[in-house]
Amino acid sequence: MKGKAIEPIERLEDKESAALGSGASTRTWRHKFADAWRGVKLGVRGQSSFFVHFFVAAAALTAAWVMSLDWVSWCLVILCIGTVLAAEMFNSALEALCRGLDERSRSRCAPALDIAAGAVLITAGTAAIVGAIIFINRLAQMLHWW
Repeated sequence: MKGKAIEPIERLEDKESAALGSGASTRTWRHKFADAWRGVKLGVRGQSSFFVHFFVAAAALTAAWVMSLDWVSWCLVILCIGTVLAAEMFNSALEALCRGLDERSRSRCAPALDIAAGAVLITAGTAAIVGAIIFINRLAQMLHWW
């Protein structure tokens, strides 16, 4: 593979747009959503950290239901879950991209992977703090501590 240029991957929509001579895509929303769901499946499959995130998300949603959180707290919990999962998807996408590189390029990709993992850590930590504030406050209300 040395000395060979890697050709860019062409998407179906790019070929269709070029054939029509316009910048508009002829792909339907159904096809675009199918691609997006395939991306979610690819991002989740084989990533052990997703199982941890899903377990914590299920526990948080169960606790929110049991504790009868108000709608603002529900929104914050769901927003935190979505943000952590999205950060993990970006991290997984970068990992998949780096796995496709040759060994020399892959070693130069390591700092980007560390940064992406750090972003997941910061996002998950922030979500944990927000969740702790919400659930401790609700527990204190339920126990009439304040």
